[in-house]
Amino acid sequence: MDKAETPAARGPWFWAGLYLASSAVIVALKLTDAIPSTVAMILFAGAMGLLIPLVRAGEQRNCANPVIVRYNRRFLAACFGYVLGLGIAIALWNTYEPSGPVVFAIALLPTIPTFAMIWAMGRYLVEETDEYLRYRTVRAAIMSLGGVLTIGIFWGFLEMFELVPHVWAWWVLPVWAGGLGVAQLWMKVRGE
Repeated sequence: MDKAETPAARGPWFWAGLYLASSAVIVALKLTDAIPSTVAMILFAGAMGLLIPLVRAGEQRNCANPVIVRYNRRFLAACFGYVLGLGIAIALWNTYEPSGPVVFAIALLPTIPTFAMIWAMGRYLVEETDEYLRYRTVRAAIMSLGGVLTIGIFWGFLEMFELVPHVWAWWVLPVWAGGLGVAQLWMKVRGE
C-alpha cells in the first residue's frame, strides 16, 4: 500500500463525508424502524470512530499547534463519553423501570461529558497564546450559540402553536456542536 492509499493520507473532508454518510444511513434505518434503538446507538458509537482519523487528518493537514491538538483530543474524548453515556442511559431507561435517585444518576451519564466539552473549550481559550485563533474560536462559539438560540426560540413558538412535535432539550448540544463546525467552515471559506 503506497502513501496515497493510507488512511493518514486522506484529507479531513473524506473522513467527514464518511462520518456524515454513515450517520445518515443509521438515522434512516432507525427512522424506518429497520433497526432498534440499541442497535442504532451501537452503530452510531462505531461511526464516531471515524472522528479519530478526521481529527488526525485535520491536525496533519493544518500543522496544528500543540494547544489545538490537546483541545481536539479532550473534546473528542468528551464526545465519546457523551455518546456512550447517552447510549447507556437510553438502554437503562428502556430496559428497566428506574425511579427516584436512579433516574437522576442515569440522566447524569450523558450530562457529565457535556461539562467536559465545555471545560475543554474553556481550557483551550486559556492555553491558546495566539490571539487570532482565540478570536476565531470565540466568534464561532457565539455564532453557534446564536444559531441554537434562534432555532430554539423559533421551534418553541412552533411547538406552542402545535405545529411541530416536542423536541427534547438535549438536542441543543449536537445542534450547537454542528453550528460550531459550520461557523468555523464559514469563516475559513470567507478567508477570515
